Amino acid sequence: MIRIVIADDHPIVRAGLAALFALEDDIVIVAEAATAAEAVSAAERTSPNVVLMDLQFGQLSAETGADATRLIREFDAAPYVLVLTNYDSDADILAAIEAGASGYLLKDAPPHELIAAVRAAAAGESALAPVIASRLLDRMRAPRVSLSSREMQVLELVAKGRSNSQVAAELFVSETTVKTHLGHIFSKMDVTSRTAAVSAARQRGILR
Repeated sequence: MIRIVIADDHPIVRAGLAALFALEDDIVIVAEAATAAEAVSAAERTSPNVVLMDLQFGQLSAETGADATRLIREFDAAPYVLVLTNYDSDADILAAIEAGASGYLLKDAPPHELIAAVRAAAAGESALAPVIASRLLDRMRAPRVSLSSREMQVLELVAKGRSNSQVAAELFVSETTVKTHLGHIFSKMDVTSRTAAVSAARQRGILR
């Protein structure tokens, strides 16, 4: 029996997934979570085989699904984490994979694809949606711009209009560190300003 935890901040999504998995004889839901912190707690408490993880939990959670994934994968006999989200930017994908997610699906995936991905994840296999696999292959084929997950976090906050001091406060780093990350971003993307970096990142699909 495959034991899963569903982590999503939308009750309707959790209810829909519960109804879908209830039709499967080999899958049982052992817990649900509405925040990243609840997901970590539920995974520790119930010892599932797979955690089905959203990436963003809105105002309910300061932590992201990637944060929760990293913590869960540090457990002894850690469950596998399968990301199920609406977000498909390079930043989201890379953050999740670097955190230890073994699969990444979008919420518009057909039910049979999701069920197959859960079974694959439980067996320790990778389960990537075709568009996600294609995106990762593109990154491998074109390594000219390869931003670290922290650089992507900085760039995303800059894209939201945050100042260097605000970025530093949100990421709990110094303003000097933020400037260093921006310098690396500018160099990698061959730009000279924050605006140009954001524009280039969007054109290349690095940012949503």
